[in-house]
Amino acid sequence: MKSQTDWERIKAAPDHEGEQEIDVDWSKARLVEPEPKKLISLRIDADIVEFFRSQGKGYQTRMNAVLRAYMEAVDKSG
Repeated sequence: MKSQTDWERIKAAPDHEGEQEIDVDWSKARLVEPEPKKLISLRIDADIVEFFRSQGKGYQTRMNAVLRAYMEAVDKSG
C-alpha cells in the first residue's frame, strides 16, 4: 500500500503554524527523570510474547504499559 502522505510538504513545513493554543509558563518546568525499570524473570505464554513482538520494536515497553493500565484500573476500583 502506497502512502498518500505528502512527505516533502511535511519536511518543508515549519514546526508550528498559527497561534499558540495553550499558554505555557516554561519558568516552572522541571525535568522528571523516570525511575529505572526493575529486571525480573517472568514466565509468559508464548503466544502473548509473540503477539507483542510482532508489533515491532518497543514490545517490552508496550507490555509494561498494558500492565500499568491494568494496575491503575484495579487500583481505582478498589
